[in-house]
Amino acid sequence: CRELQTQPLLQLLYKLNKNPVEGFSAGLIDDDDIYKWEVVIIGPQDTLFEGGFFKAYLTFPYDYPLRPPKMKFITEIWHPNVAKNGDVCISILHEPGEDKFGYEKPEERWLPIHTVETIMISVISMLADPNSDSPANVDAAKEWREDPNGEFKRKVARCVRKSQEMAFD
Repeated sequence: CRELQTQPLLQLLYKLNKNPVEGFSAGLIDDDDIYKWEVVIIGPQDTLFEGGFFKAYLTFPYDYPLRPPKMKFITEIWHPNVAKNGDVCISILHEPGEDKFGYEKPEERWLPIHTVETIMISVISMLADPNSDSPANVDAAKEWREDPNGEFKRKVARCVRKSQEMAFD
């Protein structure tokens, strides 16, 4: 039964490798585990993250696409919607259904029609336009709201530099 469940992931990986999408690359961490992917997001142009190479892991549940993957940045990143441990907090990756806090509409949350491509496009958009109303990193959200061109910008620039150094190690 699990072999049937890997089919959608294999198809997604094949499609992404055959027709790469601008702004990120994706592949398996280990060729023997279709459920664990590594993605590299290229910092979006005209944002504070421009020029960065941000590595993250996508971990898919066995019942994908019924449930969303988890995403965690491995490269250090300073952002309101990324927890200090790297966990990404974005609506598209939240479990499907009603939000018990009433903040998100069900259609903003995970739907089985989402793909790695739609996730990555949402994350790239999140980098360009943080949501500081529902932060995973309260300190980054406070800096973003109060002084986006001060301490926030300096911390992001440091992360971009570190990501560039790590990309060529």
